[in-house]
Amino acid sequence: QWVYNILEKKAEADRIVHENPDPCNGFVLVPDLKWNQNQLDDLYLIALVHRREIKSLRDLTAEHLPLLRNVLQEGKEAIVKRFGVPGSQLRIYLHYQPSYHHLHVHFTALGYDAPGSSVERAHLLADVIDNLAMDSMYYQKRALTFPLRADEPLFKKFQEAGKV
Repeated sequence: QWVYNILEKKAEADRIVHENPDPCNGFVLVPDLKWNQNQLDDLYLIALVHRREIKSLRDLTAEHLPLLRNVLQEGKEAIVKRFGVPGSQLRIYLHYQPSYHHLHVHFTALGYDAPGSSVERAHLLADVIDNLAMDSMYYQKRALTFPLRADEPLFKKFQEAGKV
């Protein structure tokens, strides 16, 4: 609901850094709640796409390339304009598995070791775009490795199924 409240401007409207209102290829860029915005060393923003049917990386196909390219380009432009941090100093990625199932993209300072930015969980947006440009169904076909904590319900399901 938090995501929908932001997209509908029922919450955090004053925190929006950038918005592309297009219902198909648009998104809202907001500072992540983990970032206090007082320094740039731990810069952390989230792009929330307007499309509600895209839940995660697994849902993406070549049809979504215009959306993903908008997020990448406009997100970088908005961050350099507002905070003076160029795109070359950003890590831009999606999580798999995501912490919530509404497609969102993380923008963090390159030097910041953000939670979940490690290679096991983070998929660079530029790589996602390239993979989908090569094969529209890339993320439906590819095996994706991801870490789980021992206390996560999904881990327990894997244990019960004898997969761990």
